[in-house]
Amino acid sequence: MARVYNWQIGREMSYWYPEERPQKQFAAVFDINKCIACQTCTLACKTTWTSGKGQEYMLWNNVETKPYGFYPLAWDINLLNRLDGQQWSGHHYDGRTIFEAAPEGERVLGWRPDDLDYAYPNVGEDDCAGQIENGASLSIPHMTWFYYLARICNHCTYPGCLASCPRGSIYKRPEDGIVLVDQGRCRGYQECVKGCPYKKVFFNPMTGTSEKCIACFPKIETGLQPQCFVNCIGKIRLAGWISRPEAAKADNPIDYLVHIKKVALPLFPQFGLEPNIYYIPPLHAPNSFLHMMFGPGVQEAQAAYRNAQQDLDLAGLLQLFGSTEALIPKWKREGDWVSGMNDAGAVMVKVPLKEPVHVRQPYDKLYQISRVNCP
Repeated sequence: MARVYNWQIGREMSYWYPEERPQKQFAAVFDINKCIACQTCTLACKTTWTSGKGQEYMLWNNVETKPYGFYPLAWDINLLNRLDGQQWSGHHYDGRTIFEAAPEGERVLGWRPDDLDYAYPNVGEDDCAGQIENGASLSIPHMTWFYYLARICNHCTYPGCLASCPRGSIYKRPEDGIVLVDQGRCRGYQECVKGCPYKKVFFNPMTGTSEKCIACFPKIETGLQPQCFVNCIGKIRLAGWISRPEAAKADNPIDYLVHIKKVALPLFPQFGLEPNIYYIPPLHAPNSFLHMMFGPGVQEAQAAYRNAQQDLDLAGLLQLFGSTEALIPKWKREGDWVSGMNDAGAVMVKVPLKEPVHVRQPYDKLYQISRVNCP
C-alpha cells in the first residue's frame, strides 16, 4: 500500500493508491443548526436521479435524526465497533483508519448491509436522547437533545469505494474531484458497498451495477449547485471548492469556513477518507458525542459560530447560504453587504447582513381596509 498524507487526521496513512489530488476538489458546508428535516433535499434528489427500477431504496441524499437515526440501519455504529476506539492526541489521530485496520486479504475494513437495513429510512426520526419525567418542566440547557444530519456522498479525497473496487470502475474526476462509477466496467461485486463507511454506494439489482451520488456534475459543469442544495428550505448548504490547508484562500467561501475560521468539520475524519462535505456542528448536543462524529475542534467551531454576531465577515458569509443557485467560488463583505462572485470576480448575488424589517400599518389608506393579526 502507498503512504499518503491526510490533513484531517494530522498524519500520513496507508492507502491503496498513491496520493493524487484533482485540479479542484468539489466540497460543501452544511449548517446543521438550520436543518429542519423537511426532507425536501431528499425528494429533490430522489425525483431527479433515482426514480427508476431497482432504485426504489436508493437515497443518495437523506436526513437522519441523531443519535438514533440511521440509513442504512446502524451504518456508523457497525463500523465504529470494528475500529480500535477513537484515539486522538490533539488534532493527531493515533488510532487506525479503515485502510490500516483492514483484515488480511482485504483492502478496506467494511461491512455490507442486509436488505432489511434499508427498510427503515426514517428510523429514529425525532427520537431524543434523555427524557422529561412526568410533570417535569424543560429548562435550557438540558440533556434531552437530538439534531438532524443531512448526508450525501462525501466525494472523499481517499474514497473507500474506490480503494475496494477490484475492477477499477470507480474513479475521481481530475477536473473537480467528484467520485463516479463507470458502469461499463462495474460487474456488481458490491465491494464498494462494503467499503464505503458512509454507505453512500448502492447496488441496483435490475442492472447488476453500483450507483451513487454524482454531485449533480452536469449542473456543476454549468456553474450551478447540486439539486439538493438549491431546493433546501432551511438554506443550510453551500457548495464550492476546497484547497489544501496550506493553500487556503480567504476569498474562497469553503476555505474560509473550514481552514480559516475552522467553523466546519468533516464527518468521522478518523475513518481516514478525508471527506469533503463539512458540517457546522450543532450547539445543543453533548460535545462527547460531537467529538466522536466530527473529531477534535468541535468546541472551537461552536465558539466561532456563537461569535458570528460580533464577527461580521463570518455572519455575512453565512448569509450567502441558499442565496443563489450558482456556485460561489469567491466572496467579499463591504460594510453591511456581502457579495458572492464568480471566478472572474463579477458579482453574482448581493445580500444584506440584516434583512430590513417593514411594519405594515393597521389601516391601509390606499385600499381603505383595516388589517388585523390572525390568532
